[in-house]
Amino acid sequence: MAWRFALAAGLALAPAPLTAQARPPSAAQACEALSGAALPSSRIGLPTRGATVLDARLVEASEAPGRRAPQYCRVLGAIRPVDRRAPDIRFELDLPTSWNGKAFMEGGGGFDGAIPDTAGPLLDLPGGRVAPPLMRGYATFGSDSGHQAENPDLPTPAVDGAFALNDEALANYAGDAIKKTRDVAIALIARRYGRPPARTYFAGSSNGGREALVAVQRWPRDFDGAIAAFPFWKAGTNALAFGAIRRALAAPGAYPNPAKRLLVETAAVRACDRLDGLSDGVVANVEACRFDPLTLRCASGFDTGDACLSDAQIEALRVYAGPFVFPGPTRLQGRGYPGYAVLAGAEIADEGQLGTHAPGLPPPRGAPLAALYWDQLVRYAIARDPAFDPGSLDPAHPGRLGPRLDRVTDMLDADDRGLGPFRDRGGKLIVYHGLADPLVSHRATEAAWQVLERTMGAAAVREFARFYVIPGYGHGAGAFLPIWDPLGVLEAWAEHDLAPGDLTMTDGSAVGHGRRRPLCEHRHWPRYDGTGDPAKAESFRCQADTPADG
Repeated sequence: MAWRFALAAGLALAPAPLTAQARPPSAAQACEALSGAALPSSRIGLPTRGATVLDARLVEASEAPGRRAPQYCRVLGAIRPVDRRAPDIRFELDLPTSWNGKAFMEGGGGFDGAIPDTAGPLLDLPGGRVAPPLMRGYATFGSDSGHQAENPDLPTPAVDGAFALNDEALANYAGDAIKKTRDVAIALIARRYGRPPARTYFAGSSNGGREALVAVQRWPRDFDGAIAAFPFWKAGTNALAFGAIRRALAAPGAYPNPAKRLLVETAAVRACDRLDGLSDGVVANVEACRFDPLTLRCASGFDTGDACLSDAQIEALRVYAGPFVFPGPTRLQGRGYPGYAVLAGAEIADEGQLGTHAPGLPPPRGAPLAALYWDQLVRYAIARDPAFDPGSLDPAHPGRLGPRLDRVTDMLDADDRGLGPFRDRGGKLIVYHGLADPLVSHRATEAAWQVLERTMGAAAVREFARFYVIPGYGHGAGAFLPIWDPLGVLEAWAEHDLAPGDLTMTDGSAVGHGRRRPLCEHRHWPRYDGTGDPAKAESFRCQADTPADG
């Protein structure tokens, strides 16, 4: 095909003008024409050996409950690394037959290692309630960030860190894969439709939230807006906190099983629920919550069953609650992590996050995700030794591994570049975080936001960015599951200069029964007015944080 030759040769990516007799290709023909297409390295902004489309096929429209999709061309491809020992970056690009002229990039989670569901829902929002980007007409794309997780002994690809033995693969995960994937996708979009997208947005949660922030910081001209949900913002420093938590939970008798964690979570909610004016199973005034786990102490101090906590388990929970301070002597000195709301209603009973077994070596499949992430990061990215005992590395006193720990931490922290260039070209940013997150602390996002405000000025930040907090929402789960449309809000702001006003969200949890709440900006929480219908958002107002005795 002439188009395929032009692409491989690095020439213009748009198809040749149609003659008077020529007919536009059908959707199937246009899709098939992409199969086998090659993109030279010169068209990609970071070093690679080019990219190849491995497969392109038309997918018919579907109306499955909760998962709608239009007719689209599903493109699978590979971006070749410079280092031939490194794995490819595998990507998916979904090209709707009815295109809205825009593109949407989706981030991953954890260590990535798998292509995100680019044809699926927006940030795990219910597809029947919030239209997925592909359904809205976006060309959607994402990648595995440059490696394919394949360890069957791990519970999820998101905690497979074996790729980090290779420098290029680690750099791809840290952020380079974003630029490489974006450049390839934009070229193929122009190839399919005859023009590049007018707007390109990025959205992701957890590590995908970090990737959203990396994208707009490092390549501000490539993206018009981004959504960062419960972002792994300072992923390197967050990983150091994971290391401290792992050590605490691995101490003899210190790991609280799911039943004990449910005991703590239930007691904390019961103690602090009414601090927001309403007993509804959600702690909204988190910073005023002062639940003491000693109230659940076993009389002897030893573990006597699931109805109480041993002294060792109480100590582990206190470490988990933080804050963490890393004294050095490396560049970590002065670096810290603010800790978690695990004693203020965080979703610590969730087995998907905190597992069913204590950390150990070899790591049990049911270990907490934080421990598994730390174990993999230490063995493959820091020690560069798969046989290394990650429990022997104290993140506060790393010894001979200090310089390497510094380097990896700096690579993964997404706050080393300002957002000024992104703001100056009109970019818009939406960040949101649940107050019950047990894996990535909302307090860390708040701390990073405060640094941003000190650097740029709070008023200047608010001109292009918003940060919302959601009580009862954890790391994609929780007592309150927010349903709202952050992409619609971002579009209105970036494309029509309609800054977000008063926003509301609907609870999609099984017990929420569609109750509505205002979506409050950070340092605020929804307070019940004491008289209105508690199922309606207008019965609440966004209250500023106050200390427990304030």
